[in-house]
Amino acid sequence: MKLKSPFLIEPHTRVHLSKHNSDESGGYKDAAEVAPVIAKHRDRMEALQEILYAGEQKALLIVLQGMDTAGKDGTIRQIFSGINPQGCNVASFKVPTSLEARHDFLWRCHQQVPPRGMIGIFNRSHYEDVLSPRVHKLIDKKTTELHLEEIVGWEKMLSNNGVTILKFFLHISEEEQRKRLQARLDTPDKHWKLSEADFKERAFWDEYQKAYEEILSSTSTKSAPWFVVPSDKKWFRNVAISEILVNALVNMKLRYPKATFDAAAVPLDGFKISGSAKRKKEKAAKPGTKAGSPIT
Repeated sequence: MKLKSPFLIEPHTRVHLSKHNSDESGGYKDAAEVAPVIAKHRDRMEALQEILYAGEQKALLIVLQGMDTAGKDGTIRQIFSGINPQGCNVASFKVPTSLEARHDFLWRCHQQVPPRGMIGIFNRSHYEDVLSPRVHKLIDKKTTELHLEEIVGWEKMLSNNGVTILKFFLHISEEEQRKRLQARLDTPDKHWKLSEADFKERAFWDEYQKAYEEILSSTSTKSAPWFVVPSDKKWFRNVAISEILVNALVNMKLRYPKATFDAAAVPLDGFKISGSAKRKKEKAAKPGTKAGSPIT
């Protein structure tokens, strides 16, 4: 699938996050101006999702990555509010459980890949098993490169089997992260979102930026492209991602499945009850027969 976007990372491109503006507004003035645009995108996504769900021919996997407070939860909440929950699943990946740690690092993620007809959202993803270990030197460069090669192969296999993969890096500045963390500290109702790790990991900001640059440079492919989305302005993040998603769904060329019979030719009021169904109905209507009691 070929998607046009100023935020698309073309394959074999060396990424330097410092050259990507995290505070871009795309020519919009404020949240009020983009609100009707986002609403239009939601309506279009809802209509296209219905066809995806009905057809069961293709699947859509959305990967959300970013530094703490980048807005992964907010993106899901704001963009997918109109999506039919029956056709969408969100999976989050944190520290591997003891069982997950005994398997290959892609095992737990493969179980969450959406089946055909569904939209799957990874709130953090298989990249976590490379990112943090690389930052904290738990794996070396050779192992990192091997895991990234394995990820590219895995994503290619999913793509070959009808899964469209779109990966979004929510790009925020270090200063914007500081503001968002401070806002949570200043709001007691937001304290549940905080952990000591949020502040400890902030000290590794530069290391995380370098690790993400390596990931983005090595794993943005035609099968599974990365988009570096400016996310300092939450409202622009939402309109930028929703526009890409609408275009991707349109490019999937979705079609409703063929009907199993000619529904237009069925006269609803004159629809005849089959003989066996009619006899059961007559027996159920006999005097003395209680509702729910067995018919003898």
